Amino acid sequence: MREFFQLFKTPWEFHRADAHYDVLLCCDREVPQNEARLVLLYGTAQNQFEKSRALQAESAPGQSLLSFGGARLPIYRGCLRFPGAEGELIVHESSKQPVGFRAVAGTQTVVRFGYDLFAEIRHLLTCGQPEALAGVPTLDLHIRLLRESIVKERLPLVEIPPAPAGHPFTVCLTHDVDHVRLRFHRLDHTVIGFLYRATLRSFFQFLRGRRSLSHLLTNWKAAFSLPLIYLGLVKDPWDQLESYAELEKGLASTFFVIPRKDHPGVDPQGNIRSKRATRYAAADIAAELKQLHANGSEIALHGIDAWHDSSAGAEERSQIERVTGSPQMGVRMHWLYFAQESPRLLEQAGFSYDSTIGYNETIGYKAGTTQVYQHPGADRLLELPLHIMDTAMFYPPYLNLSDAEALRAIQPMIRHAAGSGGVMTINWHDRSLGPERLWGGAYASLLSDLRAEDPWFATAGDAVAWFRKRRAASFGDVRPGSNEVTVQWPPDKSCANTPPLRLRVYNPAAPGADLSFEDRPILETEQVLVAA
Repeated sequence: MREFFQLFKTPWEFHRADAHYDVLLCCDREVPQNEARLVLLYGTAQNQFEKSRALQAESAPGQSLLSFGGARLPIYRGCLRFPGAEGELIVHESSKQPVGFRAVAGTQTVVRFGYDLFAEIRHLLTCGQPEALAGVPTLDLHIRLLRESIVKERLPLVEIPPAPAGHPFTVCLTHDVDHVRLRFHRLDHTVIGFLYRATLRSFFQFLRGRRSLSHLLTNWKAAFSLPLIYLGLVKDPWDQLESYAELEKGLASTFFVIPRKDHPGVDPQGNIRSKRATRYAAADIAAELKQLHANGSEIALHGIDAWHDSSAGAEERSQIERVTGSPQMGVRMHWLYFAQESPRLLEQAGFSYDSTIGYNETIGYKAGTTQVYQHPGADRLLELPLHIMDTAMFYPPYLNLSDAEALRAIQPMIRHAAGSGGVMTINWHDRSLGPERLWGGAYASLLSDLRAEDPWFATAGDAVAWFRKRRAASFGDVRPGSNEVTVQWPPDKSCANTPPLRLRVYNPAAPGADLSFEDRPILETEQVLVAA
């Protein structure tokens, strides 16, 4: 519950019998005596509210798909359907029966939702969504539905939205550095795979119209130059860090770097998968990393064993700290390994954030959100969810998209971020600009599309710091009827280089659309009094 109201950042408190509220939210419990103008009633158990109205309720256990306002809302923990209920707001897709409806009783409005909001949020933040529903920002839709339910009743609402003042959303450009040099490899599985993809697969892709002649010749040239690459007589085609610096000039980015070479670690089943080992360590490219760091890029850990062993995580972190000199660090696990206890272990190892929660095989919202969030049980570690990975889009075993298809697939995600805020986190691997991938054209087009939206381009660490500042903000004084709210937060030097927060005030008296609002930047002071 507390985490939900860090994501939907609005004044709230646990119900007190002696207090007056405009809005009362109840979840799987009977409604206490109240004079609220709006009661939001969630739950999968039949409530006295529908019993008193002789409304039928039918249980639909497990996963369901609901529809509201043109959006599809997955429900994972079961729901109640209300056949024949009037004032329907949400509909069960398969049965066409209401799962949410609005009823008026005197001066009070009750909105009944037949699912447990907080159970759904916990499921999203712990279990995540299946690949089939990856494209649905489910958690963000829960927030949208709750917000609209309040504002459409012409009730006042104050919110600190998940977007910095002056920008509609945040973009984190990140790079998992897996294979920095082709010449670091000998005739291992990585090189054999490179030769196959650069020659035969490129040829077949050319025949099918999936590769241009220029790309085919570039890949063949790289493959047949392999002996010269080993001898150091031609440029290594996987040495692309400078190319990223040029392509992203003026934009912040984060590089996740491997701490140890030739060390695969263990997988979630306890097996050793030799192909997970890399042929470099951070110390091998220290000069390049220091230059990136000096130019404003962030260097973070691409962890091997940190996900299951806090001691190993601390040692891996120290390897990167020796290069950057900075103890504050984030992590993304190699191959996206993660377990239920990983947040606690990563926190014990000293990491400030993780950015592992995403998909290997598709793109989308594994946790159902663009927002930075905190795992249950974590005290300080925050999660920056991963939304887009190049290999998921382009590799044949996964989505197998062309450049144009990939850019089209990303457009709905850009539109969602522009409308809802949060962070769009992108992972373009270090060697993806060079042969045999040649995904640089798609990346340049994506950067152009993103620039057109005017987001805040931030390092992963800075984006997390901004959300940490938002989490620390509190509504210190909310007096019903006074039209004033006090926003305050403790000073934090780690947030000094981040944009201001903004306060969004929904005005029930404004003419026009139901969701009209006014945004006001919150300047960097400890306490702000805002007329609402």
